Amino acid sequence: MSFIRGAAGKAAFGGVLTACALIFSYVEHMVPVSIGFPGVKLGIANVVIIVALYAVGAKCAFAVNVIRIFIAAMLFSGMFGMLFGLAGGLLSLFTMTLLKRAGIFSVVGVSIAGGVAHNIGQLLAAAAFIANFAVAYYLPVLLLSGALTGALVGALSHAALSRLPGAPRQ
Repeated sequence: MSFIRGAAGKAAFGGVLTACALIFSYVEHMVPVSIGFPGVKLGIANVVIIVALYAVGAKCAFAVNVIRIFIAAMLFSGMFGMLFGLAGGLLSLFTMTLLKRAGIFSVVGVSIAGGVAHNIGQLLAAAAFIANFAVAYYLPVLLLSGALTGALVGALSHAALSRLPGAPRQ
């Protein structure tokens, strides 16, 4: 990006992105949107992760995501929140990075896949935690909610990226 110069510029931009993601996590924690299914959230902090992925790359997005998950867990959700957040967040970022590199998906498409992967990661963590894969009955709800919230997050991410000077347009 044209306005980010050198390692110090990337680090500063990464810090700003981390702060923004943490603010979005806080807002989402304080204003829960309940649609009748436990664990389903909008995931608006993922807008920042997608902006980081497209604007500065996967390494920065990884750092922002992990730092946000750790700090948000310390502030809002505790150890279990951190474990589930890491399971979902890392699988989601891995999936989005691969699809972005493929170059055949839009930002919205990448985000939808990330939302679905996030929910699958959390479901796998839950299955491992309770040592029972019976939680898989919840998979259809999580797939649908991941796709819907991923589409919303993707649209917001696309809008944010379109306003950054020198950001890739896709």
